[in-house]
Amino acid sequence: MAVTVEYDVVVVGAGAAGMTAALTTARSGLNTVLIEKASVYGGSSARSGSGIWVPNNDVLLAAGVPDTFSKADTYLAAVVGPEVPAARRRAFLTSGPRAIAYLQKWTPLRFAWMEGYPDYYPELPGGMPNGRSIEPQALDANILGDELARLNGPYQASPPGTVVYTVDYKWLSLIARHPRGLVVASEIVWRYLQAAARGQKPVTMGQALAGGLRAGLIAAGVPVWLDTPLLDLHVENGRVAGVLARHDGAETLIRARRAVVVASGGFEHNERMRKQFQAAPIGTDWTIGADSNTGDGIEAGERAGAALALMDDAWWGPMIPLPGEPWFCLSERTLPGTVFVNQAGRRFVNEAAPYSDVVHTMYDKGHVPCWMITDQDYRNRYLFKDLAPLLPYPADWYSSGALVKDWTLAGLAAKIGVPAAALSATISRFNGQARSGRDPDFHRGDSVYDAYFADPTNGPSPCLAPIWLPPYYAFKIVPGDLGTKGGLVTDARARVVRPDGTVIPGLYAAGNASAAVMGHSYAGAGSTLGPAMTFGHVAGLDIGAGG
Repeated sequence: MAVTVEYDVVVVGAGAAGMTAALTTARSGLNTVLIEKASVYGGSSARSGSGIWVPNNDVLLAAGVPDTFSKADTYLAAVVGPEVPAARRRAFLTSGPRAIAYLQKWTPLRFAWMEGYPDYYPELPGGMPNGRSIEPQALDANILGDELARLNGPYQASPPGTVVYTVDYKWLSLIARHPRGLVVASEIVWRYLQAAARGQKPVTMGQALAGGLRAGLIAAGVPVWLDTPLLDLHVENGRVAGVLARHDGAETLIRARRAVVVASGGFEHNERMRKQFQAAPIGTDWTIGADSNTGDGIEAGERAGAALALMDDAWWGPMIPLPGEPWFCLSERTLPGTVFVNQAGRRFVNEAAPYSDVVHTMYDKGHVPCWMITDQDYRNRYLFKDLAPLLPYPADWYSSGALVKDWTLAGLAAKIGVPAAALSATISRFNGQARSGRDPDFHRGDSVYDAYFADPTNGPSPCLAPIWLPPYYAFKIVPGDLGTKGGLVTDARARVVRPDGTVIPGLYAAGNASAAVMGHSYAGAGSTLGPAMTFGHVAGLDIGAGG
């Protein structure tokens, strides 16, 4: 017989959505427990760059950003289209600023504007070329005590002896090209030295976000049960009244007097679900979401009668399948001196477009995998991943098949299996456009967003440079992701609904376990975390008010 315990609220998943929900219910006076399948907390949030897209919040307004609800509503409606109900979209825009203020009140988290990081479609009505994303400031990890050891690790650790923010990477990529690169390099070391002199252990990005939320839970007295996988939802008389989980090696019924919040992440590491819902080729090797995200909460919600949506989609991004772990190709594809070509050797996309759009194009046009072509001039100029300019690419990148090199374009074409004449013609045409500074074929550089990770010292366009200096390189590009974006359908109060639109009593969802408020699109940096924390907060307030 299962062990039985009882709380007011059970939250499933210790990522940003779940920790925000648990903090909110606990601060509303409800006895709350948070369960987490993994042996660490933080999920994908702890691995992230921790950009947060929440328009019109106090942090932005204090920084002088001229945002308003009306601007954000106009922009988000244009980005997501009619697929997302207006009530849910506006609930996000209304509640998001309140969630940010709440977290700054009840956790040690402090946020700053990511100045200059544009919305992903800044030319749309209401879009902001200078951006409306924020990120957490450095957190002293000493406040976590023993819980620091249980924080999920970062996707890419900052170099030792530095304090690096997401907005710094733009300039660090240009350290050999722009004087600000050296200035930022000095700043990230100076920040660390200042913190170390105060006896602090500074962490940033996803580590700061997840650590700050965990500190908030400690202060609120919320128990976090790690190594506690969800087995199923517990339903009584049509109401979700708890969960069945495995805790301390025993099946445990955790009854919930008020509600259950499912915030257990997506299904990116569940190959069966990916093949069931998503286009081929697909699998679990190209994602950088947390390993524990296998769709358990989504499937449990579906068994309880929940509707599902957006299951075919993900938070896509072009990925290089490097040995050990794939690399999310963000700035590398945007810097001048790259083109993407398909297996016919032809260019087919604006390489600097929002990363989700690039992968949608790869799937829509059947170009999986494709190749990013560069040259030695590009290698001499720019940071690539964590590899300084001029240094050779690692040997295992070649042996894994992720990278191919040749001294001629014809030789490169033969090695990657594309027609040599087509590749030569593609590079020749692209080079002519790069020298003119305009890309009439795919409009790379026309959007302010395209230029964010580009090179302002490169003329006549920061986004375009010829590919001319041998040897030539080809990086394999596959459709990777930060996590899936389909899941349980929720209403404006974060309540899970059935296919007929009726509410399942006692069941809420937030984060990647729920169908994204962004629909099939991506408004700006932090379109995952911003809504995740917002709807975690919305769920917590609704439960606290009596559901």
